[in-house]
Amino acid sequence: MSETSPILVVDNLKQHFPAGRNYSVKAVDGVSFQIYPGETYGLVGESGSGKSTIGRSLIRLYDPTSGKIHFNGEDISGKMSTVTQNMLRTKMQMIFQDPMASLNPRKKIIDIITQGLEIQGIGTAAEREQRGLEILERVGLSREFANRYPHQFSGGQRQRVGIARALVMNPQLIISDESISALDVSIQAQIVNLLKDIQKETNVSILFIAHDLSMVKYISNRIGVLHLGHLLETGTTEEIFNNPIHPYTKSLLSAIPLANPILEKGRVADYYDYATSGFDYTKGVEHHLTETHKVWMEPEKIADFLPHDNNLLNQSNSHERSAVSQSKK
Repeated sequence: MSETSPILVVDNLKQHFPAGRNYSVKAVDGVSFQIYPGETYGLVGESGSGKSTIGRSLIRLYDPTSGKIHFNGEDISGKMSTVTQNMLRTKMQMIFQDPMASLNPRKKIIDIITQGLEIQGIGTAAEREQRGLEILERVGLSREFANRYPHQFSGGQRQRVGIARALVMNPQLIISDESISALDVSIQAQIVNLLKDIQKETNVSILFIAHDLSMVKYISNRIGVLHLGHLLETGTTEEIFNNPIHPYTKSLLSAIPLANPILEKGRVADYYDYATSGFDYTKGVEHHLTETHKVWMEPEKIADFLPHDNNLLNQSNSHERSAVSQSKK
C-alpha cells in the first residue's frame, strides 16, 4: 500500500442492534470515510450519535450488520483468515474511555501492557518485559510503576497505561474512544499532546472520537460530524470550523462558548431539532464542495445552504450526477 493510499476505508457501514421482534436500533446507518497514514481523523457528535459504536465496529468488538471495512488493504468486515486476524489485533489498537474499567485490577501494570505481545507470541518473556518498560517510560511513567496495580494510579496515569498498552503493539491505527473525557482539563492537554508527539515519531494514524470540539480542533487534520448514526459533513479542520454547511454542524459549533464573557452573554446558540428540521438523513446524497469537504443532504436542499457561489453548486451537482449514474450501472 502506498503512502498516499488510505490505511482505513469504511464504506456504507451499518451497525443495527435488535430491540424486539420487529424493531432494531440503527446505531450506525450507512457511514463512509477514510483515514490516511499519519493523520488524525476527528469524529464528533452529541451523545448517542454512534461515535463509539463505529470505533467498536472497526476493531471488531461488534460484527458489522453490513458494509465494508478495509484496513491495510485487507477486508476485515466479515470472516477473516488467521493472518488477517493477527494483523488486525496487532496493527489496530483502541484506547478506551474509562481506563479503570478497561484495566484488569488483578494484574500488574507490566503484565497488562505486555499481554498483547504474549498472546501474539512476540519475543521472549525478557524481551516483552523490556519492551513494556520502554513504552512505560515513553508515556511518562517511571519503570518503578511496573509492578503496581491499576488502583494505585490516578485517572491520568491509568489512561497513560492504556496508551502504553496500545503502543506496545506498534500499531498503524489507534482508535481513541473518548479517552480524555473523564480527565481534568490540565490532564486532557497532557494526554492530547502525548498522542501528538507519538504520532510525529511513529506516523501512526488516529481516529479521535470525542465531544470536546476544542480538543478535536487542536489535534485533528480532518473531522467528521455524526448525528443519529449518519455522517452529515466531513472536511479539513479549517473547512468544518470556518465554513460549516449542514445546520447540525453549525448548531454543534455554536455550542462552543466564547472566551469573551461580554460577547458570550449576548450570544444565542443555533438550535437544531431533527424532528422539525425537514431533513431525511436516509435520503441524503454525498455532495463534494471541495476535494476534502463533503456534505450529505437531499439534492433539492443543498443549494439553500451553500454560499452564493455557482462554482460550488455546479461542482456539487456534478458529483451528485456522477454518484447517481454509478448507482444505476
